[in-house]
This record gives sequence, C-alpha cells and structure tokens, in this order.
Amino acid sequence: MNSKRNGEALEKGRPTHEEVWLLGQPPLSEFLDFVRDKVSDAEESDAATLTDEWRRANDYYQELEDLESGIADQAQLRELDPKLAPLAAEVLSDPYCRETYDTVPVTIGVVELDRLIAFQKCVTWTYVDRVKSSLANALDPEALFRFCLPIGERETPVRIRRGGSQRYLFKSDSMDMRYHGTRVFSPAQIRDHDTHGPVAGVVGAVVGFGSNLLNVIRADRRMLLHDGYHRACALREMGVTHAPAIIQTVTRADELEVIARSAISKDPDFYFRSARPPLLKDFFDPRIRRVLRTAKMSRVVEVTYKVREFTELE
Repeated sequence: MNSKRNGEALEKGRPTHEEVWLLGQPPLSEFLDFVRDKVSDAEESDAATLTDEWRRANDYYQELEDLESGIADQAQLRELDPKLAPLAAEVLSDPYCRETYDTVPVTIGVVELDRLIAFQKCVTWTYVDRVKSSLANALDPEALFRFCLPIGERETPVRIRRGGSQRYLFKSDSMDMRYHGTRVFSPAQIRDHDTHGPVAGVVGAVVGFGSNLLNVIRADRRMLLHDGYHRACALREMGVTHAPAIIQTVTRADELEVIARSAISKDPDFYFRSARPPLLKDFFDPRIRRVLRTAKMSRVVEVTYKVREFTELE
C-alpha cells in the first residue's frame, strides 16, 4: 500500500494537515483506507505495520475495559453559573440554534471534557492548533462560554463554481459545510435578480454550515460529544477540564435515530452501554493516538438539478 504508487505523494511545498486517529476502534479497514487514500508519506503506509499498531491499541482498549469500567457513567455535569444565564438565553433563542435543536429537550450545562464519549475516530489537529492559537492563555467564564457556544454569522470563505450546465460545486476549507435541504422561495424573497419575465417562484438547494455550537447528547448518565471536537480538544490541551455545551437529552433509541449521526444511531449500545467506550481524553493518550500527515483537504458540496417542461390534463 505505497502512497507514491497510488498517486498520493505530495508535491514539494504543498500544504499538509495533521490528522490524529484513535487506533484500536473498529473497523480496521476504515483506518487502512484513510491512510491509503489520504496520507502523504509512503513510509507511513505499510499495511502490516499499521495493523500491528491498531492491534496493540485494540488490546489496550481491552485492558481499559477492566481498569476504567463504567468511567463514562461518571462524567460530571454542572449547572451553568447564573451570571451567564443571559448569554444562555441568547443562544437558545438564536434562530440557528432553534432550527438545529428542535426535537428533544435542550439545556445548556457545563460538561467534563475528559469523560465525554467520542464517536469520531479522527480529528484534524491542524485546526485544533489554529483554534488554540486564537485563544487567550486564560479564559474568563464569559469568554469560555462564547468560545464554546458562538452565535451569529461566520466569515468562512466559500468558492462556488459552475461544473456544467446543471451542476454547481461549493467548496470550503471548513468541514462543517453541508447541504441544508431544498426550499421554495417566493418572488418577494429574491432580490437583485434580472429575469425574462415575472417570477412565479424559486426552488433553491440551500448550502451552508452547522450551528457551530459545542453539542453533547445525553442518555442516562452518559454524554457523547456530537459536535465541537476541535474546540473541545483545544480547550483540553490548554488545561480546561469543563466547558459549557448544548445538551440534548434522549430517553429512547428512536430519539437517538432522529438527532444523532448515523454512526451513533446504528450502534447505540457501543457508545451508551459498553463498559469503556472511546473518550475524548483518548486523543491525548500516546498508546492510542496516531498522528498522520495528509494533503490539505476541502469540503465540497455538489448540487445538480434537472428541469422538465410539459403539459398535462386537469
């Protein structure tokens, strides 16, 4: 599995990113595929060596099941400082927040970072370092709150280009860019658009970003970090142990299926019932983490459409 042979060697001077993987978490094939397709250094792409590393980490997780059995059930959840209540109300009333977290009960509390369950196997550490460099060495409670739960518009550049007569590509450095769904807009909602005649309506494929809030899913005593991995890792690396977060509380599997990523809802027992699931602190454990250097990656959302005109009998 030689990355040069597969055309993955980097040109000299090309930007690269550091990715931190949690070894030992199944499936092994996902880790090997990532290295084969994305890693820039051919010397890091030997399948047998990588499998040995993964196997040792998997054995270590077996040890942790005995040493730290039930640790995820002991995650601390604190009430928010009453002085920050106005900020919490502002976040909960924000339209992005209301639209995103509109299905199950939602609160804002202070969560213990180390014992948050981690469903992501990989974090781009280049972004963690970038986030950390933007922070002051000591965060006061209000600054910490606004860092974890920012609201308002973000200045995130997006490049849009036409890829064909009925195809458009949205490209961004932010991995948070996503398809928001299709909507019908009335003529009054569309401004500064030159047309051939009166507009009947506009069908739009909406592309944008997530709500950008540190978000946790809580089930019984366990809490899983759903969004905000880069900020959580940056804070943990700075010595912060607890942080404000949006908390979605679920009481049954059907709710989890609606609000959680598919990786979580497909195997909820692994995260919420196993003796020792992967935790955020594992990204800092040298026996589990593996640093890989990849080419810089961008997020692309492709939008295609088809138009037909015809007559029909009423």
